Amino acid sequence: MDSQVGSQNPSDAASTPSEQVAGVPFLTKAFGSAFFSGYSPAASGTVGTAVGLAIYFIPGFEQVFIILPACLIVFLLGIRAAGSMERAYGHDPGEVTIDEVLGMWISLLFLPKSLLIAFVAFFLFRILDIVKPFPARRFDDKKGGLGIMADDVICGIYTNIILQILVVLNILR
Repeated sequence: MDSQVGSQNPSDAASTPSEQVAGVPFLTKAFGSAFFSGYSPAASGTVGTAVGLAIYFIPGFEQVFIILPACLIVFLLGIRAAGSMERAYGHDPGEVTIDEVLGMWISLLFLPKSLLIAFVAFFLFRILDIVKPFPARRFDDKKGGLGIMADDVICGIYTNIILQILVVLNILR
């Protein structure tokens, strides 16, 4: 007789149905969906980007010694959360919006903190995230958390480069 029959995995006993939805632990779901913005009935990517922008406007968050480690931590944890959510919901699910949060932060790195720059960054990032210029589309087509996160990192870098140029040319301040 198999000793595994009828036994429960200890980690299964620790989670109740209310803590897991679609096989995704509650905290993974909360993080991966950027405070549940990924469950918005419409435009979850835009809502997730807005969450990233709201966090950016916390006083002092734009400081390099805060935002850079935050980006690294969100990138690494985002790969795991996005991968877990993809296994439950399918390829690059709309419920995952932590990638938009990270992309928004990267869009604003090393730029002056202003409403105008943030407004332009928001819309430019959303456009690039939808269009997915090379090589973002290649990452978007890949399965797994890295692909989900990487395409938004690339769009954030493109957004940042464009904004840096606009700031240097005194078009944005």
